[in-house]
Amino acid sequence: MEETARSAEHEAEQPAEDVSDAQALGFRVAYVPGVTPSKWVRTWIDRVPDVRLEALAVPSAQVEALLLDGGADVAILRRPVRSEDLSHIAMYTEVPVVVVPRDHVFAALESDEALTVADLADEVLLHPLDDVLGWAEGPDGAAADDDRPALPGKPARERPATTADAIELVAAGIGLLVVPQSLARLHHRKDLTYRPLGDGPEAPVALGWVTEDKTDLVEEFIGIVRGRTANSSRGVAGPTPPTPEVSKKKDGRSSSGSKSGAGAKGARATSAAARSGAKQAPSGGKKSGKSVAKRLGKSQSMKGRKKGR
Repeated sequence: MEETARSAEHEAEQPAEDVSDAQALGFRVAYVPGVTPSKWVRTWIDRVPDVRLEALAVPSAQVEALLLDGGADVAILRRPVRSEDLSHIAMYTEVPVVVVPRDHVFAALESDEALTVADLADEVLLHPLDDVLGWAEGPDGAAADDDRPALPGKPARERPATTADAIELVAAGIGLLVVPQSLARLHHRKDLTYRPLGDGPEAPVALGWVTEDKTDLVEEFIGIVRGRTANSSRGVAGPTPPTPEVSKKKDGRSSSGSKSGAGAKGARATSAAARSGAKQAPSGGKKSGKSVAKRLGKSQSMKGRKKGR
């Protein structure tokens, strides 16, 4: 009896396992190759300093399974999201680019001058098994019977296992590769370059989570991604104390010595500047109705004129 009592007392003194496990896990954010989550991680650290955040790099093909298995709280992944048990919100969209050797004819184009799918008709296109653009490829390179865009150009004999393998084959002169711009940057090599593909499939990026596991911490991260301020009523971050009102003197000046009307004038000026700001550059690079051959021919003739002078 005494041993049983001592054992019960010992168990009562031990902390609850689920509480300690939750503290050890913190908040886990999975992200797929090409995504850079540092912007949102920094905001999390500033806003929720008491909860440790762990960023997990995960292959695109495995990220949904990781979420469903509880291996991460949220994930920055590529759409489409296939599981019906996951919810997601759109974050941003990437443009596709064509990765080519630096001595390829396409490399002579300006860095922001876009290629077209038609320009790739005579090129061998590599289609890795971890492709994230959703190209459809049937027998002999024909499009499968669905709504996905057909892989342009001529198909390679075999599909590389990964995008990294495909990059190696591009460097060896086997073919070209179309990927989102972030993946081209991730696999950067000195002997390769890339040009935008103006009419290629875009690569949308989203934030996903298990629908039934939408906790306060998940809601907080959603707010950070959406640009929600720390003063919002949602999430777990504590409210910012209200700014004390500045007492005004009879002459209209604040206690700091500046006129109260100056702030309103500054705000009006800032608003006007914002309205007259520069337009955002098109995401797909400069487009031209001319073929690559004509564009490159014009470029070479211009160079010849300059040398003749």
